Amino acid sequence: MKPPTLRRAFTALAGALLVFASALAAGAAPAASITLTPSSGPPTTRTQVEGTGFGPSETVSLSIAGHSVGTAQTDPSGTFVARITVAGSARPGRATVTATGQQSGSTGSADFLVRTNWTQFRFDQDHTGVNPFENVLTVQNVPRLQLDWQAQLGKPVFGSSPTVVDGVAYVGSSDGTLWAIDTNGCGQSLCTTPLWTGFGGPQILDSPTVANGIVYVGSQTSPTSNDGRLSAYDAHGCGQSQCAPLWQGNAGPQSILDSSPAVANGVVYVGAFDHKLYAFDANGCGQALCDPLWVGPTGGTIESSPTVSHGVVFIGSDDGKLYAFDANGCGQSSCQPLWRGNVGAFGIFNSSPAVAKGRVFIAAQHTLAAFDAAGCGSSSCQPLWTGSFQQEFFGGSPAVFKGRVYIGLESDLGVFDANGCGRAQCGPLWLGFGAGSQAQVSSSPAVANGVVFVGRNTAEVLAFPAAGCGAFVCDELWSGHTNDQVVDSSPAVADGKLYIGSADNNFPEDISGRLYVFDLPG
Repeated sequence: MKPPTLRRAFTALAGALLVFASALAAGAAPAASITLTPSSGPPTTRTQVEGTGFGPSETVSLSIAGHSVGTAQTDPSGTFVARITVAGSARPGRATVTATGQQSGSTGSADFLVRTNWTQFRFDQDHTGVNPFENVLTVQNVPRLQLDWQAQLGKPVFGSSPTVVDGVAYVGSSDGTLWAIDTNGCGQSLCTTPLWTGFGGPQILDSPTVANGIVYVGSQTSPTSNDGRLSAYDAHGCGQSQCAPLWQGNAGPQSILDSSPAVANGVVYVGAFDHKLYAFDANGCGQALCDPLWVGPTGGTIESSPTVSHGVVFIGSDDGKLYAFDANGCGQSSCQPLWRGNVGAFGIFNSSPAVAKGRVFIAAQHTLAAFDAAGCGSSSCQPLWTGSFQQEFFGGSPAVFKGRVYIGLESDLGVFDANGCGRAQCGPLWLGFGAGSQAQVSSSPAVANGVVFVGRNTAEVLAFPAAGCGAFVCDELWSGHTNDQVVDSSPAVADGKLYIGSADNNFPEDISGRLYVFDLPG
């Protein structure tokens, strides 16, 4: 007879072998896991959580970065689907989403990347110039902003404003190069190696637009030809240092200058200097050079960027008029506008429409104008109201935030009531005045978390409180410096960083272009 201790050991071993054999026969239960769709996005993103491997018909607790965001119920197979919201206060970076079964104790986790993309000129489809997701920079800490690093480009950046998407900043330089720069920098104060470049022609003055993995930017064909071209590049590059376009759009006999592409519902729109708005299939045509789906003629050259809102394309022309076209075209190769808005006797140069709460805002040389976005029932419409101040020049495109319109006004930032003043002509509510040398503000303002940022041709980027200071003239909160006087690029503000194009006049012109990146210390 075996001793009792030895007998118990054999019995335990036999039981373990029986459990192991049963597991092999039935298949071991899968470990709990979750997946997120989408797995990245700005604060306030709604993401779907799908879980498997939890206990049958149990309650699962959900949390983000340790903060409870609700519960879900599994089905008899231990799976569940739930939707959760990333907090508006969630800071940029990875936040762990955790699911824990309350009965089984099973746990699954996955990372959500909190990241805000600035996908196009003026940030959003309505070109308001407002990033509503920014939660790092504030009125209180902006005075501590400092230059973090610079990227060396080719010739200076004139007009082109950065686009920041999925960790890459895209910007064009005046030598016709599209630059793709890692937003993490290179660990040095000056980064000289881009992720990749694309050559679009002799110059790029407009801003890139990124949509569905494609970068769209306008240019001209060659120094000896002014033919306009819309170039489409793979946003991930091509595996080489220099990439050719996937395809180009034939935008007429004159250049695409400051007009930045807009993409909506599978169509890309851009204005050219030949007086026309062009509409292309955003997927190209299967050929290297594509003709437009349709064009919209205007009465003057176009440097304004199109804005697509509620099925209408708005664009300004140098004849001093705002044009509204049906975004779907008209079934013909050339389409007439739905209506025209009379802005002023002087041209709408590089000012682009901003649409907010049913109104369209745009500036001509001496006039800021507000129109009803639905038109006026006639082919020719007058403004709801106009803004001006001592016949000073307006510069850049308006930003619209909390009932205020922000725009460059001579050497200041002009701020107007978006609802007008009860009269046909209105003056500014207040002016943002930057100290020191004075020069034109032709950069378009960007608003983020209660702060307005704008470039000035004194080698500076200025920041003002969006709410003003209680006086008619407000001083800047902060000024950041570049090494070239011309700062007509517009700021992009995302995830606590400010990006803007300019140059460094301490270098030869062919390598003086710069992307400047400002950040809080630490």
